[in-house]
Amino acid sequence: GRRVWERDPLPAFDGPLLRESTMQSPLTRDGVTDDFVSTMADPVPESDEKTLEPFWFCGSFVGSMDMFADVDTVANYLDVHEGWFRRCADPMQAELIGENAYALSLGRYGAMGYDVEPKVGLELVPQQERIYRIVTVPIPDYEAPGYEVDFRAVQTLAAGTDEDDRSVTRVDWELDLSVGVYFPRFVRVFPDALIQKTGDRLIIEIVKQVSRRLTRKVQEDFHQTLGEEALAEFRSLQKQRDRFSCEPKGLGD
Repeated sequence: GRRVWERDPLPAFDGPLLRESTMQSPLTRDGVTDDFVSTMADPVPESDEKTLEPFWFCGSFVGSMDMFADVDTVANYLDVHEGWFRRCADPMQAELIGENAYALSLGRYGAMGYDVEPKVGLELVPQQERIYRIVTVPIPDYEAPGYEVDFRAVQTLAAGTDEDDRSVTRVDWELDLSVGVYFPRFVRVFPDALIQKTGDRLIIEIVKQVSRRLTRKVQEDFHQTLGEEALAEFRSLQKQRDRFSCEPKGLGD
């Protein structure tokens, strides 16, 4: 069938925001013997730990999903983030910290025997010439314990029709995500290249898994606001053709 798209900017959409989940890399400390650890470089003295630079793990992603309605209807829904944002973030905790900003508790993640439970401030920036962004902002009275996050997302929409001339709005998003971690001494005995590769791979796994889950919740919530008939039609169409996508655009150095 033929699909015709006409691009138009997208209001704030939480495409790839993380939801609560627990993931472990195959490369955990439990799988590494004490003999191996003892052969690595000497642990960093405690007095030097705070002077070390963090390891930065970076990823760039592109993704999309379909909303079965015209562009204006989708925009009107996404503009009012006070309603859908926290509903769709659940069970992730989302605390309002500003007019357009939220503090999100992202769950527990880890690799190589080291876990973190990150919390990040995100602002859904009001539109500028119908371009919407989500960026990292400080959380008042909160100091992140051993990590830094830089989250930058841009969203657009494309108006079109499907094979049955049904209005469909395709949501396209791009995400640049960087996470800096101040690892403890027992992790820094591993080679830098191993730590870097493991962290970069974990970023990809987390974003792809969580993006799919959160995208489905936004789709369900949106179509439910249109009525039970629209929700039932959406679910039927999704069974026939799941067009969700989220792929790495490239990795940081």
